[in-house]
Order: sequence, then C-alpha cells, then structure tokens
Amino acid sequence: MRIKSKHSRSYSPKSSLQLVLLSDTHELHREVDVPPGDILIHAGDFTMFSRSLPAIIDFNDWLAELPHRYKIVVPGNHETFLHTDPSNRALVSNAAVLINEGIEIAGLRIWGSPVTHGSGPAFPMASTEDRQKLYARVPKDTEILITHGPPYGILDLIPGSEIHAGDPELLRAVTRIKPKLHVFGHVHSAHGIFDTEHTMFANACLLGPNGDIDSEPTVLRIARR
Repeated sequence: MRIKSKHSRSYSPKSSLQLVLLSDTHELHREVDVPPGDILIHAGDFTMFSRSLPAIIDFNDWLAELPHRYKIVVPGNHETFLHTDPSNRALVSNAAVLINEGIEIAGLRIWGSPVTHGSGPAFPMASTEDRQKLYARVPKDTEILITHGPPYGILDLIPGSEIHAGDPELLRAVTRIKPKLHVFGHVHSAHGIFDTEHTMFANACLLGPNGDIDSEPTVLRIARR
C-alpha cells in the first residue's frame, strides 16, 4: 500500500482512497474548510472538556453534512462525556467511534485509542505497564493507527520548549507494528507530517497556540490494493 501526501483538492476515487485527517478542533469544527475524500479521520478533542451538550450535538450534525463515505472519530482527553458514560457514544452517531478497538473499512485495517499518556481528564493512563498491555492488543496487521496522543519524539514538542509530550510506550508499539500511517493530535502547534521507511506520522492538530484554527486538514492518498 502506497501513501502520498496530497495538497490538491481533486482526486480519483477509482485509483486510490483519499484520507482527510484532522484533530483538536475544540468546537470550532464549522470554521474548518474540509476537503473531499473517501475517509475522514478525526483524532480527538472536538470538544472543550465536554462542557457544552449543544456543541457535541452540533459536531455530530456537522459530521452528517460532510460528504465522506466513511468517518472515524477517536476521542481525546477533552471528551469526558465518552469517558464517564460509554452509552454517550450514541451522541456521535455519524461516525465510527473507536475506543481501544479496531475496524476494517474499504479493506483497510484500522485501530484507534484515545489514551494520552497520563493526560486528563478523559482517558488518562499514567501506568507504563497499563499502556504496554493496551498497545500489545493492537493487531500486528494494523495499517492505520489512530491515537489522540503522539508517540515520543515525533511531532510532539510542546511549543516554546524542548519537552516531548509523546508516549515512549506508543513509540515502541508503532516500531513493532509498523503501520503504514499513524494519525494523532493533542500537541498543538506540532501539526505536520514525518515520514519514515515503514510509517508516515501525521499530527493533524488544527488549533494553534492562540486558540484559533490555524492549520488545514491533512490530505493523504492511499493506492488501492
């Protein structure tokens, strides 16, 4: 499977699948110019600590308005409404919500986790051992890994510092599994792509340091098998 970065808005669905990646919209989703594609992936923090039920409902309505055939949401550390009560998944009915689980879409094996290396209040996991056990569950044939938090040392620098916010255990898991694509967010201002021999890493954060949307969704193309 071949992955290409793509900046053009046109694409050929017959020859490839186009992925549209975003994260950390924090209730500003309607300010985002979302490109067309086949699969939309949101890597979490679409709320502001789940304080506004109307904003959650609007996010779900917004998902329904988007033209993408497949939509995947992995919650972030702001999505307390999904952490405290799993039945609230019904509030995000217009996407597949992945919480430490996998799905196959259009022949792609995808696995998602909201865990963010001890960050709270939603889905924290401070224990190294617990995170090791969690990531050991990721199937070895996973092609797209989606996590809210980044792996250690990759697009995870906290702005204005030399502090890496990423998870060493997640990095070890990615190194072992070698997915074709790893999508994440959480660290604002680290938006971008880092490509390696086995895995393309994409920090899809859209929110900038001033609390505004200052990046565009990342668009990638995956050749059909």
